[in-house]
Amino acid sequence: MRPFRYRDRHDAGLVLARELLDYAGHPNAIVLALPRGGVPVGYEVALHLRVPLDVYVVRKLGVPGHEELAMGALAGDGTCVIDRRLIASVGISQQSFDSVIAREIAELRRRQIAYRDKRPERELAQKRVILVDDGLATGSSMHAAVAAVRSHKPAAIVVAVPVGALETCASLQRVADRVVCPLQPEYFGAVGLYYDDFVQLEDDEVRRLLARAALLESNRWKAA
Repeated sequence: MRPFRYRDRHDAGLVLARELLDYAGHPNAIVLALPRGGVPVGYEVALHLRVPLDVYVVRKLGVPGHEELAMGALAGDGTCVIDRRLIASVGISQQSFDSVIAREIAELRRRQIAYRDKRPERELAQKRVILVDDGLATGSSMHAAVAAVRSHKPAAIVVAVPVGALETCASLQRVADRVVCPLQPEYFGAVGLYYDDFVQLEDDEVRRLLARAALLESNRWKAA
């Protein structure tokens, strides 16, 4: 049986926004999208809820030679979530681990500069933070994002994704205040299987969507 599929990330964002209508127009709500793939999803969520959009840069720490396998994740404020059991089972040396960390720190800093366009980081204290990505496989990046955002003392953290592995969503329920995921297949595979169009995004598209959202916010979300 063919699994349910979204047309693209914007379509997924529209579906997700309908699951989050209780945050529509909330004065303390903010959408933080994990780039790159989470940004078009987050854009649609923020647009339809009429709340601010920003990025929250998190980098997956891939196993050397098998980068799709996450051994942890790193957030912009230095928060690092590590799967020590995986590292031990694969036999990753400290030198290899340090090399991955150094590379991802450099890329994380590059993306923060590229995406922010001199816009200051948002104040998250007492905010209802909606963390958005295009999907959850292992969830390592989202776990790092939740841990990092929690240190800013928000009123609540909502993890919102269009599709996620059942076990991953359950694990995030234990660290987030709420997890919203319309599609949670028991046999997951990969995030891209649930999209007709899952093209890799470029930095320019991320910047365009963030700039558009900032303009709409400044105009009090009067135009779509």
